[in-house]
Amino acid sequence: MGRIADVYKAVAGEVGRAVVGQDAALQTLFATVIAGGHALLEGYPGTAKTLAVRALAAAIGGRYSRIQFTPDLMPADITGTSVFNPADRTFEFRPGPVFADLLLADEINRAPSKTQSSLLEAMQERRVTADGKPHDLPPAFTVFATQNPIEYEGTYPLPEAQLDRFMVKIVIAYPEADHERVMLSRYRDGVMIHELPSKISPRVSVEDVLALRQEVHAIRAEDAIVAYCVDLVRQTRQWPAITVGASPRAAISLLLLAKAVAALGGRDFVIPDDVKGCAPAVLRHRVILRAEAEIEGTRADDVVRDLINAVKVPK
Repeated sequence: MGRIADVYKAVAGEVGRAVVGQDAALQTLFATVIAGGHALLEGYPGTAKTLAVRALAAAIGGRYSRIQFTPDLMPADITGTSVFNPADRTFEFRPGPVFADLLLADEINRAPSKTQSSLLEAMQERRVTADGKPHDLPPAFTVFATQNPIEYEGTYPLPEAQLDRFMVKIVIAYPEADHERVMLSRYRDGVMIHELPSKISPRVSVEDVLALRQEVHAIRAEDAIVAYCVDLVRQTRQWPAITVGASPRAAISLLLLAKAVAALGGRDFVIPDDVKGCAPAVLRHRVILRAEAEIEGTRADDVVRDLINAVKVPK
């Protein structure tokens, strides 16, 4: 398991050339990749969401694609479309930008639900269907999506089915004062941070990522850990402040992410703290609060924290 930790150290060092701070978010992003999931990043404009994804994608290598979501973006602009070939008088499918190893869906909630939903099949089954024919995506296909907070002007809420397909939702906060000073010092010295991802060298290949995923699956999780994951998820379905709880997919995501975090910690087994540490990112976007709780100013993170504290931790 030390190999996974060493790989992450190399990747984080390379990403750190462009991104200042955000260490916890970067670790969760990388853990999501080697766990085989997709990640949603939420934060206000200018908090380096896109920069972090671009830097990580450059450090991983592979075929990278970016889609800027806008209100007029159509599903075919993402998945591809069939074009008539006059030479043999047939239609041929031309793949869209979704056919990549690493896909950045930038500002995903700037597009309406119809367009957002074009990623549902791709994220779940790693394929798209066009004109009734399935087309497989690369086996390492991973979606990194960024979004502005839903109360921000010009945004559309993501459908619940779409949210559930993201293994994690990472909230990107404003940087600490020390980190912000470092950023400004770089610009003062002539370093254009937004140009740095193009100078990052890959530290891991797509083939390596697929191999790391197999290693993550081999991490041991005792029956008590599995039961703990189930208890946390089931508790969301009966918590007083929650009207719609998390799905069984959330329990699977929680277990897989905990395995990846254990591997990053150099262990070949999961401990309860791995699960507790992953639970907020896995659950915060999967619960719908009751109207009265929202009126009182309760946040999903507050409810998830209280829920985690209420569930008995295995010995």
